[in-house]
Amino acid sequence: MTGTLALYVHWPFCLSKCPYCDFNSHVRDAIDQDRWRAALLADLDAEAAAGCARRPLTSIFFGGGTPSLMDAKTVGAIIERADRHWGVTTETEITLEANPTSVEAGRLADYRSAGVNRVSLGVQALDDAALRFLGRGHSAAEAVRAVEAAGRIFARFSFDLIYGRPGQTAESWEAELGRALALAGDHLSLYQLTLEPRTAFFRRAEAGEALILDPDGTAALYELTQALLEAAGLPAYEISNHARPGNECRHNLVYWRYGDYLGIGPGAHGRRAAGDGKIATRRVRSPEGWLEALEGGRDALADTEALDAEARFTELVMMGLRLAEGVPVARLRAECGAQAEGWIDPQRKADLVDAGFLDGSGDVLRATVAGRQRLDAVLAHLLA
Repeated sequence: MTGTLALYVHWPFCLSKCPYCDFNSHVRDAIDQDRWRAALLADLDAEAAAGCARRPLTSIFFGGGTPSLMDAKTVGAIIERADRHWGVTTETEITLEANPTSVEAGRLADYRSAGVNRVSLGVQALDDAALRFLGRGHSAAEAVRAVEAAGRIFARFSFDLIYGRPGQTAESWEAELGRALALAGDHLSLYQLTLEPRTAFFRRAEAGEALILDPDGTAALYELTQALLEAAGLPAYEISNHARPGNECRHNLVYWRYGDYLGIGPGAHGRRAAGDGKIATRRVRSPEGWLEALEGGRDALADTEALDAEARFTELVMMGLRLAEGVPVARLRAECGAQAEGWIDPQRKADLVDAGFLDGSGDVLRATVAGRQRLDAVLAHLLA
């Protein structure tokens, strides 16, 4: 996405830690909202001073953690400062992730007044037993009310569900998806439950507890998901994301199309153009360490790395093959030079085409539906 620029803002706090979550999220007894607002604005100013070319922002995304624990005043201040540095237009997508508890859903109108124009709700399940298993703090009824409120307040909204839970059947998942589609707007995110290191579920699984569906069962649910959402007019534009054409999440498209994005807040990552290449940035991960650096007048960068052409090629392919549209060869050339095509081994590509995992036609490197279902293995073979 040549010329695009996105901004990611990380809010690292949650009311509780979900047992499946490996994100940079933390539970704290109290949060000084004024201190955090000042520090986020200082981090934003530091990123602006780092030399990223000024151009209007394609998107701003407040992620976490649980950004719906953030004061609406802070959200508005960040949007205003981002507008001063780069420009926010009527076309800028501004998304905030929110939990569907009654208290947090009650703040949605305040976030809309602060400038947010799209909300993404972490529903995760429409079944109370499943929500308890996933460690969520809301009920299915609360989730439904929150989604309905989001639909009244925002022209664009989305919500997440997690499938592949132990014992989940195709019949129960089809029924749950039916309820979800009755509530949905133009976008849904449907994720497979995975066991990530450093999570409570991972530790419990190592101790012998069965916490995810078997691979064959999960594959069957994935295929069912694709068929049902396609029939409902929300085809998959990415492995886990479905939208009516034209309603894809613009912020995530910047990532997957390897556009420029800035990241502020604890642990936030960024990628921005620098000359003919790109620079990768990473903020200090610890909330207290990040805050201490900024309040001490220092920047909160933990790492800055110049990405050479081969590194950019690998990232571009790994991100772009997640998309149904794939990676145009012209994008590979523009980002990595004419030599980039030579980094794809013809025999390895042919192997994947013959197996039905890559589409071998045209000037686009594209995974098939079957290839996206097993993308880790496809990438391991293609990039070996």
